[in-house]
Amino acid sequence: MRAATLLRRLHADERGAQGLEKLLIIAAIVLPLLGLLIIFRDAVKEWVGQIWEEARGKESAAHGDYFGSQVPTGGGSGG
Repeated sequence: MRAATLLRRLHADERGAQGLEKLLIIAAIVLPLLGLLIIFRDAVKEWVGQIWEEARGKESAAHGDYFGSQVPTGGGSGG
């Protein structure tokens, strides 16, 4: 008798249903996006690389090339 009561209460409890619905909605959005990223990963990698190089180029032009002639070579007159 006690197990039947517990099962009825468990079946009537809908607190987890909203969380599950939200999880399913998020999965319905994220999974197709993940699939697109996997399919077009080479194109995305190239696009991000181009943007990164462009940003580095603008930064170098604005502040000087940090790894260029400003780095001391270690040769000096000290002993």
